Amino acid sequence: MKFTDLLFVYIFMAALIPIYFISKKTFYRNCVLILFSLIFYAWSNPLWLGLLLLSVIVNYLLGLMIDRNRDTPTAKVGVAIALVFSLGMLAVFKYTDFFLGNLNSWFGLDIKLPHIALPIGISFYTFQIISYILDVYWGKVPVQKKLYKLFLYISLFPQLVAGPIVRYNTVSAEIDKRISTTDDISTGITRFIFGFGKKVILANSIYAIVEKYLGGDISQLSVAGSWYAVILYALYVYYDFSGYSDMAIGLGRIFGFHFDENFRYPFVSSSITEFWQRWHISLGTFFRDYLLYVPIFGKRRQYASLFLVWFCTGFWHGASWNYIIWGLYFGIFIFIERLIGNKRLRKVPSAIMHIYAKLVIVIGFGIFYFNDASGGLTALGTFLGNLVGANGNPALDLGTQTSLVNNIFLVITAVVFSTPLIPWIRTKLQGSAAGQNAIGISTVVCNFLILTASTLLLVNSTNNPFLYWQF
Repeated sequence: MKFTDLLFVYIFMAALIPIYFISKKTFYRNCVLILFSLIFYAWSNPLWLGLLLLSVIVNYLLGLMIDRNRDTPTAKVGVAIALVFSLGMLAVFKYTDFFLGNLNSWFGLDIKLPHIALPIGISFYTFQIISYILDVYWGKVPVQKKLYKLFLYISLFPQLVAGPIVRYNTVSAEIDKRISTTDDISTGITRFIFGFGKKVILANSIYAIVEKYLGGDISQLSVAGSWYAVILYALYVYYDFSGYSDMAIGLGRIFGFHFDENFRYPFVSSSITEFWQRWHISLGTFFRDYLLYVPIFGKRRQYASLFLVWFCTGFWHGASWNYIIWGLYFGIFIFIERLIGNKRLRKVPSAIMHIYAKLVIVIGFGIFYFNDASGGLTALGTFLGNLVGANGNPALDLGTQTSLVNNIFLVITAVVFSTPLIPWIRTKLQGSAAGQNAIGISTVVCNFLILTASTLLLVNSTNNPFLYWQF
């Protein structure tokens, strides 16, 4: 089940909300959320639910073991077991084919690839479990002694299958006691609907154009066609994933949970460092807090840790070399920016920094797209050649001109909403009573229009996947 399934919006949520709010005590509300989260996750494949339950139970017991043997070798053993179990499970389901395929290629072997199905959300809930175990070991959070509360934290359906990666300390107090005010519910519904529109109206429409360009013979693309396609692809990934994050944050808010932001208008960044402080924030802070400062070979090694972080960032996204290259690609620019230093970078004219950042970011998404194991790197090389005209292709073609003219309003809308222009306007209007009334009325109208338009677009839709479900 997906957030953009009409079944989810008009059946699942229509059943959950009244049952949840009829229940007055937090304990019963937690039970309702657990039940509906189980239904939500088991809808695609009930077998994956068993894997999730196993992971929670094993780490629950190991968390208790770590807490009871704090500051002893036994606690370290508990952490090691938890990491081996969780990362081992992720490696088996997500990376087995990648490892065996590379062994076959490097050593001329003929090992049959098992093609193990990837459980939805395993990358996200595994990292949440790891963050919980390490925070318990470091004494940052108290161990959770109630199994059902830990299970609620891990399985809570808004963030279960595609994040954001929610830290235990972010919601631990709200698991025990929370209040859904009318403002929470109103804000949560609006946030969900806006995310809904991001995905259905913008992301899906943009991807239809992208597929015509990048899904065909890329060797024939003009320079302008290549840039047009990769810029739109960058916008597609943003709206697809930030739309999901908005829906997750909005759903959590309805039920009294306050998740951290996962995107803060990343395309306005003037450096790659800033971009990654605004893009997929929950993943970036996870690696910063749990990997960047981990001693390597017994001591802190700054650049080795930086390399490890960006290797893992790329590898987390998928079992393909293009993702690893994508992660290291951004890591190289962050390394260069660190060498130059913030003081020197601030002396560079702002316009130049913004142009630099946009070029690096957009080309990065070109790397991200070509994930086919057999021909992805070859296709990527061809595509990068198209971007600079190295393949002898024309600078402009009639098809790209026509497509841009026909979709100009979609492109302009996508660009405008990827900037903080609308929040800026809201801030200006909030200074007066008339402005606040205008905000309230416009929000209701926009919610109705977005929900109606999205519903109509989904009526005949047979396939509406989120990109990050595959990760």
